[in-house]
Amino acid sequence: MQVDSLSSSTVTTTSSAKSSSASLAGSYQSFLTLLLKQLEVQDPTNPVDTAQYTSQLVQLSSLEQQMSMSDKLDELTSAVQALGTGSSALGYLGRTVTAEGDTTALQNGAANWEYSLNSEAASVTLTVRDEDGAIVYQDSGATGQGSHSFTWDGTGRDGAVHSSGAYSLTVTAEDAGKTAIATETRIKGTVTSVDTSGTTAALGIGGVSVSADDVLSLS
Repeated sequence: MQVDSLSSSTVTTTSSAKSSSASLAGSYQSFLTLLLKQLEVQDPTNPVDTAQYTSQLVQLSSLEQQMSMSDKLDELTSAVQALGTGSSALGYLGRTVTAEGDTTALQNGAANWEYSLNSEAASVTLTVRDEDGAIVYQDSGATGQGSHSFTWDGTGRDGAVHSSGAYSLTVTAEDAGKTAIATETRIKGTVTSVDTSGTTAALGIGGVSVSADDVLSLS
């Protein structure tokens, strides 16, 4: 599910506006080419009527004005869309999101994940690594088919207590025949910042950046 993505009607409108601008630009160039060609090949003894030529220049000027207005409308549309996306993204602040991915932050003494198993497993190993890839925690996990939650309290396998930082979860599952079972991992955390400077809003979860497009649920 995409959060903060543009609606199909907005995309259609933007596409139509670009198509219209391209059409106007093409018409302008064609009109200008024909007008110059007409002047080039006209009979010197029977030149283009002044009134007719003036009318053609007026039409050319009108096309220029339409092109200018179209460009300004495109800029306005882009600005409105960017404002709308940014305003919506700001609504994530302080909210808890579940998103695709395996890396999250230790917030308030806990790091939260969800993982899914495609089928029943005989064994599941949950491995937490720090930003350098070093294993800080490892334990067995729930083996049933479907979705499970896992919370790490920041206590390493050596007894050390971790208070902050980004940590990733690896889920390894096998059936009774030691055949690997497909898994999916999701992160869960509280949004502490929002960056709307890019084309897609980036949500900060305790220093870990998550694209708004990867958000699956909001609570």
